[in-house]
Amino acid sequence: MSNLFEQTDQYSSDNYSPLKLALAKGYGAKVWDVGGKCYIDCISGFSVVNQGHCHPEIIKAFQQQSQKITMVSRALYSENLGIWEEKICKLANKEKVLPMNTGTEAVETAIKIARKWGSDVKQIAESTTEIIAMKGNFHGRTLGSLSLSSQDNYKQGFGPLLNNVHYADFGDIEQLKNLINEQTTAIILEPIQGEGGVNIPPDHFLQAVRKLCDENNVLLIADEIQVGLGRTGKMFAMEWEHVEPDIYLLGKSLGGGLYPISAILANQNVMEVLTPGTHGSTFGGNPLACAVSIAALDVLIEEKLVENSKNLGQKLLNQLQLIDSHIISDVRGRGLFIGIELTEEAKPYCLKMIEKGVLCKETQGNIIRIAPPLVINEQEIDKVVHVITEVLEKGRQ
Repeated sequence: MSNLFEQTDQYSSDNYSPLKLALAKGYGAKVWDVGGKCYIDCISGFSVVNQGHCHPEIIKAFQQQSQKITMVSRALYSENLGIWEEKICKLANKEKVLPMNTGTEAVETAIKIARKWGSDVKQIAESTTEIIAMKGNFHGRTLGSLSLSSQDNYKQGFGPLLNNVHYADFGDIEQLKNLINEQTTAIILEPIQGEGGVNIPPDHFLQAVRKLCDENNVLLIADEIQVGLGRTGKMFAMEWEHVEPDIYLLGKSLGGGLYPISAILANQNVMEVLTPGTHGSTFGGNPLACAVSIAALDVLIEEKLVENSKNLGQKLLNQLQLIDSHIISDVRGRGLFIGIELTEEAKPYCLKMIEKGVLCKETQGNIIRIAPPLVINEQEIDKVVHVITEVLEKGRQ
């Protein structure tokens, strides 16, 4: 096994520092390392495998499509693109969709749409168009997505980035009111911040942002790449406050953990600013991605995974909040998306949990993020609770 780590480290770029754990197999909510040890996966590829690892229906769709045709240029039509488009548009209650490949590409596309909409519709001079983002966000690593970040350590050495991006504290509507002006074309936010620490906004904040956008003719962009498609116990996290954004961004589990696909969804009055030649993607909306995504969405709905996330997520949250440990300062979450905030560094506790068969990861230094596949069952939930309780109540010893 050491040769595996050495070989990978020798040829990999140094932008990751992974744990010395190599996975070889996964099914449902469980994964196995190369030595055969089993773990309950509470990372889920950062919400990529909401439908579980290697779901048979999604694999079947992949196999069947891969034997027909896998790639069609958007210069032509393909057999299943329209089927996928109708399915995802109706699910999100939007009129139009633009398929891309990765989450950060979806964010990049949303930035382009917002700027073009600001120029064409609001008649804002291109050099003065402004976007407001939330502090503590994470929208991706490409230059446009990175420009939205408020964290300087993510951006250091990569400038110059996009200008005219302003930041408000997540949940502070008064700051947003003070930042918004005639040059503002969009507000972008995650309804629940994932990488930021499973941060849940105050009640009615999303409703207040929607009202503010309506009053000022500003686009509301909801980045649901990590929290959408059932992760929080609703199909979309914006539904917790019955708010519809102007633009939805989806990715990760949209491909069922098997194939990368992302989507930008909006109504015609927003999407119409993109005309032939203004944007595109070689692989976006290819037949293989569409076949996999159709199956992934069907699994999500037919197996009632959103309901499972809500019900088992509430059970998990309730039991984690009962843990008696002086190092826990807060336990928060919605659905199967939970953050355990500690008063000290979280990584040593994550490593202890991994030793005991629960795969998890820290974020922001002191927060343990728990996000298992939505197919997890009650027995697996009980195991997760037992391990987390044992580790956090006993501490490092």
